[in-house]
Amino acid sequence: MSTVTYTDWSTRPAPATAREWIARAAEVAAVLATDAAARDRAGATPHAEVRLLKDAGLVTLLGPTEHGGGGQDWTTAYRVIREVAKADGSIGQLLGYHYLWFWAARLVGTREQWEQVEAEASRNRWFFGGAVNPRDQDVIVTEDGDDLVYTGRKTFSTGSKVSDVTVLEGVLEGTDQHIFAIVPSDSEGLTFHDDWDNIGQRLTESGGVTLDGVRTPWAGAAGYVDKVFQPRVYNTLNVPTIQLVFVNFYLGIAGGALETAATYTREKSRSWLHGGYERAVDEPYVIDTYGDLTAKLWAAEALADAVAAEGQQLHDDPDAVTEKTRGDFEVRVAAVKARATDVALEVSGRIFEVTGARSTAASEGLDRFWRNVRTHTLHDPVAYKRREVGRWVLEGELPEPTWYS
Repeated sequence: MSTVTYTDWSTRPAPATAREWIARAAEVAAVLATDAAARDRAGATPHAEVRLLKDAGLVTLLGPTEHGGGGQDWTTAYRVIREVAKADGSIGQLLGYHYLWFWAARLVGTREQWEQVEAEASRNRWFFGGAVNPRDQDVIVTEDGDDLVYTGRKTFSTGSKVSDVTVLEGVLEGTDQHIFAIVPSDSEGLTFHDDWDNIGQRLTESGGVTLDGVRTPWAGAAGYVDKVFQPRVYNTLNVPTIQLVFVNFYLGIAGGALETAATYTREKSRSWLHGGYERAVDEPYVIDTYGDLTAKLWAAEALADAVAAEGQQLHDDPDAVTEKTRGDFEVRVAAVKARATDVALEVSGRIFEVTGARSTAASEGLDRFWRNVRTHTLHDPVAYKRREVGRWVLEGELPEPTWYS
């Protein structure tokens, strides 16, 4: 992490509005941007980066103000994620996943449970991780008196070693009941592995985790009352909500790529010796490319903001969510996920056309934007997102809630 001194936010009043929180996120991004390329190359566990998020108050954005939280909603959270990801895609992802797991108690828990979790998490500025990879074999949950015991392994656990608490998910042995619970990340039997070695999103601490008899009280099983789950359609909003997290850090990475490339073009790019222009910024193809990429990015951001606002209406009245409103929202999310993926890959790849051969130097780090987008956009096939939209258009078919739709 950079040695650059950043604002001592403890001496300033906490942001009170969405605009102020987004501005705070931009301040955090400015700190991260000072050495983003070097930190990406080093690949060290981002303890200092998470401390920065905590010191700036961003980790409690969704928490209740009476307990030290920001009192903001998902529309602001998505913009904050996008802002941070402009500087560092890994930290944008970490923050976005943190928001999802912070909110998970509200997603599936009883009112008493989520009020307790949100209050404690806000007061203590917990940073959340999650061990909930659905492509792996289910973690098995067994009962031992008043405790639940989790045993198994997950390939990915984003946030692992930098988290204070981890969200676990497993299936109760002998049933089809899925049980979410929050445990301290230093719990006995919870072992995080140093096996995240991908080309991008290098600082997300997304390696594997082993659960060897991790215990938690039955009373902490989210959404269960007397060991019986209390279902709502709202429980199925986890996928569209996190897919919008993806959308916004993709667009943030793309925005950061475009801004970084533009600075390089202004300050370092040389005009083509046969082009007839003294400066690279005067070359028509350079101007056209930046205009084209910017227009595409702005359009995707506008769609992302519109879909986030639609989703917030569902979050504002959870008990009113129906299968149809949930399904229609998921289609909109699928559409913007597909568009954001295409735009982010195009922007992060085409910037080299207007920065020149010297911009490929490792010291510039421009490749990190494409590597980060390419790595995470493989999370689930975007073709299936387009299929959701197409089936809805042609047949009025609503996506069935799954771990990916």
